[in-house]
Amino acid sequence: MQELAEIEASLSSWHSMDHQLAELEELADLSAEDDTEGWQEGLQQEADLLSQQLAAKRLEVMMSGRHDRASALLSVYAGAGGTESQDWAEMLLRMYIRWAERRGFKSELIDQTDGDEAGIKNATVAISGKGVFGNLRSERGVHRLVRISPFDNAHRRHTSFALVEVIPDVANEVSVEISPDDLRFDFYRASGHGGQNVQKNSTAVRITHLPTGIVVSCQNERSQGQNRERAMAVLKAKLYDLEQQKQEEELARLRGEHVTAGWGNQIRSYVLHPYRMVKDLRTDWETGNTTAVLDGDLDGLIQAYLTHMVGRG
Repeated sequence: MQELAEIEASLSSWHSMDHQLAELEELADLSAEDDTEGWQEGLQQEADLLSQQLAAKRLEVMMSGRHDRASALLSVYAGAGGTESQDWAEMLLRMYIRWAERRGFKSELIDQTDGDEAGIKNATVAISGKGVFGNLRSERGVHRLVRISPFDNAHRRHTSFALVEVIPDVANEVSVEISPDDLRFDFYRASGHGGQNVQKNSTAVRITHLPTGIVVSCQNERSQGQNRERAMAVLKAKLYDLEQQKQEEELARLRGEHVTAGWGNQIRSYVLHPYRMVKDLRTDWETGNTTAVLDGDLDGLIQAYLTHMVGRG
C-alpha cells in the first residue's frame, strides 16, 4: 500500500506538469500575439518553474535502483594517520549530518568511537527519509583530504584518508537468516550521552558475526535490550548488503568488468591547501567552494554521480 501511494503521488505530479506545460504553450501563443513585457515576464516565470520541476523529476528517475528510495545507514572509518585521519572522519560525519538537515531528513547517531586525541575512529548514523540511500550511494568509497595540519606545530601539509560505507536500511523489508551460534555478544558501558543510568550500566552492545567477521555496535539507546535490537537490525542490513555486493561482483566478472577493492577505491579529493578545491574523481565534477561542501552542500556532487551512472548504463 505504501508503494502504491508513492506511485500514485508520482503520477499525480507528472499530470500536474502536463497541465503546466499546456498553460506554458498557451502563454507562448498569447505572447506571440501580444509582444508586451508583461506576457514575456509571465512566460519566463512559468518556464523557470517547469524547469525546476523537470530537474527534480530527472533526479527522481535516476534513482531507479531496488532500494534507492530507502533510508540508509552511513558509517565513517578513519584511515591510517592517527589524529589527522580521525579528525577528518569527524569532519565527514558532520558533513553528512548537515546534508541530512538541509534536506529535512532525520539523522540518529547509533554508535561512535572517539579518537585518541581528537575526532573519531568510526561512527555509524542512521539517516531516515525517502530516497536517502539513492542519494548517498554516491558517497561510498575513500575520501582524501589535503590541508595544513592543525595538530602539527611545524604547520606542514598532511594528507588524510577516511572510508565511507553506505548501505540501505532494509532490515525490516528483507529476510536474513542468522544462526545464534554465529553470533558473539559483548556488553559494555556506553561512552556517549544518555544519562547516568546509561553511563553506570553495561547498556552498549557489540555483536560479532563470526563467519564474516562483521562487527556492529549500538550505544545510543537507554537500555541494553533496545541497543541489542538496533544492533541486530544493522547487522541484518550489512549481511544483506554483503550478499548483494557478491552478486554484483559475480555479474561484473561474467561481463568481464574490472572489480576493485573497496578500501583502495578513492572517489574524491578535498584540497584546502595550497588552493581550495573539491573534485570527484569519477565524474570530474569540481568546485572551489570547499566550505559549502563540508557544510553539507552535496547536491551538485550527488547529481553529477547519478547522471554519470545513468550514462554508463
